[in-house]
Amino acid sequence: MKPKHQRLFLALIAVVALGGAGLIAASALREEASYFYTPTTLAAANVEPGKAIRLGGMVQKGSIVRGGDGVSITFIVQDQERSQKVAYRGITPDLFVEGSGVVADGHLRPDRVFVAESLLAKHDENYVPKELADIDINAAAYTKDTLAP
Repeated sequence: MKPKHQRLFLALIAVVALGGAGLIAASALREEASYFYTPTTLAAANVEPGKAIRLGGMVQKGSIVRGGDGVSITFIVQDQERSQKVAYRGITPDLFVEGSGVVADGHLRPDRVFVAESLLAKHDENYVPKELADIDINAAAYTKDTLAP
């Protein structure tokens, strides 16, 4: 075989190998991808139980019910139109409160209850930690207990 043909053959093998690797990577990502739903889009979608999805919305006021074991919790996630019951077992984030935003990774049970495996609590842009809520940042001239420079 001529050197020119050897190089062409090696280039063809490299292209086929890269294409195969790309297909394997795309297949793995498709299986691990979780789609984002709001309660309204989840109700309209035909999501089969057990499929990994992500649910986002606001925690409905008065809906948080803590279990007797200290780690089980149920609550309702709502958007403008619909709501979805969520069950979670684990330690909730510090920012997880009624009326706050939440994003939950998990799946639907056959009874259409969303089982969350992880929770991400969201806050608005006006968030101030509890420890700093009573500190006046404009009082720098009067005290040393401020955040002002």
